[in-house]
Amino acid sequence: MEMVVANQKTGRSHAVSGYFDSMSRRKRARGQVPQQKQLSGKTVAVLSDGVDSGLDNAFNHLESALGPVQGGAGGLARLDAMVTTELGDVIDALAEEGAVLLNTSEHPDCPTDEAAYRAVRAPKPLYDHWVDYRGWQHRVGIDAKAQNGPTTSIPLALAARAVNVVLAAAPASIALFANSPLEGGMPTGLKENRLSIWPRMFAAAKFPCDARLSQTPGRRFSDLADYFRRAYGVGTVMHTVPLASSRDYKGASHTARPEGDPSLMRFLAESAWPGIACDSGESVMLAPSAMHFEYLQFMPFLDARFRFRFGSLPPVPELLEALHGRRNLETLMAEYGAEGYIEGRCPGANFPDAGLLAEAGADVAATVVMSASAVQAGLLANLEEAEKLVADWGWQRLLALRQPAVAAALDDAAVHAFAGEVLAVARAGLDAGDRHWLGYADWVWQNKRTGADRMLETWHSLGGDRDQRLAGLAAQQTVLHPSQWATAAVI
Repeated sequence: MEMVVANQKTGRSHAVSGYFDSMSRRKRARGQVPQQKQLSGKTVAVLSDGVDSGLDNAFNHLESALGPVQGGAGGLARLDAMVTTELGDVIDALAEEGAVLLNTSEHPDCPTDEAAYRAVRAPKPLYDHWVDYRGWQHRVGIDAKAQNGPTTSIPLALAARAVNVVLAAAPASIALFANSPLEGGMPTGLKENRLSIWPRMFAAAKFPCDARLSQTPGRRFSDLADYFRRAYGVGTVMHTVPLASSRDYKGASHTARPEGDPSLMRFLAESAWPGIACDSGESVMLAPSAMHFEYLQFMPFLDARFRFRFGSLPPVPELLEALHGRRNLETLMAEYGAEGYIEGRCPGANFPDAGLLAEAGADVAATVVMSASAVQAGLLANLEEAEKLVADWGWQRLLALRQPAVAAALDDAAVHAFAGEVLAVARAGLDAGDRHWLGYADWVWQNKRTGADRMLETWHSLGGDRDQRLAGLAAQQTVLHPSQWATAAVI
């Protein structure tokens, strides 16, 4: 759950300051024992029971990772209980420093120049590698391009099929949750401008694989080995890796860059590999491990990713055998206690604001945050029907629908039709008591009224200069406290 922060009075992008101390106080008052996480001497997160209240890429871009919760019937309600508590904490903590959340998936008027980027960027060491070595224009995301990323556990045997379905359903997810039509104080011509980030970020990348790994492949993945060969095989270049065991790919503080820019599979094939320590520039020797396979799983910047964690690390020779197809990777991962889930990356951040509450009603408003999770959970619980839907439309046709979804959302007739069929399959996959969590997505589809449509309407109705317009927009797009909407859901 990613969130866009703004000054309460002006609407300008706001970098949090006392936020983490305030969040810690709220967790303690609830009887928890929160811990603050620091990088480079700066607090970047509060860790508490089942919640990591932190940052995405910058201090103006909050991220709360919640869960896991038990799935099945009632699972979405269990997650919603955590979401509403966390959102209440976030909103109350921000109020102490005169800030609010905006109902948008990108700040509508935030500078993205180098000075602004350096002023608010989170001190995550990996970002230096991305910018200084790989040539990424990471600053194009510094205006808080925010997603509401549903994560749904999946049996390893079904993981590749599940990734394929969520990738193919991207046009529907993008369109239903489109919420970023503005950038730099102007309409962009796109309903979900947030997703313009990848081609812009990788436009001058040193390695062509970085752009390629953000693009949906031209065919389905046949299995997990196929998925990981694309991410880690010939033609790819691994990122920096930790000098000590770590599972925090953005937070590892002591890392090294393997010399010669190998692919991960090439790196794993050696008993040792020379590297350069990122903090000191000293030469080091790296011992390839399955930990590196687990650590680098972020490399595909796709619309959907398979995420996992081993129970224990398999020997590298066994892992390579599976990656090369000489044994089943899913079976190997199961033998070593891996658990996996699908990370959906298409839905833009959406939250209830006063305008939505007035227009759609309390029951719809109360489902906004959970609706993307409901869509994904329903599709994966109804996997065979979801695959039939994808086959009926065709992989290539659905790939071609992605950009119309970004540009026009539900105004595109084919995207609208596809989204309706996706919702039907998702609804059939959910327990009857959980289907109401599709409420926001259903309302958006029926009325062709995305967050982007409502924001554009508000923007064009405002007068005054640029500052007055931003302040007026922010006042109407301020996210409502859960106490104003959460209890209205039809349970």
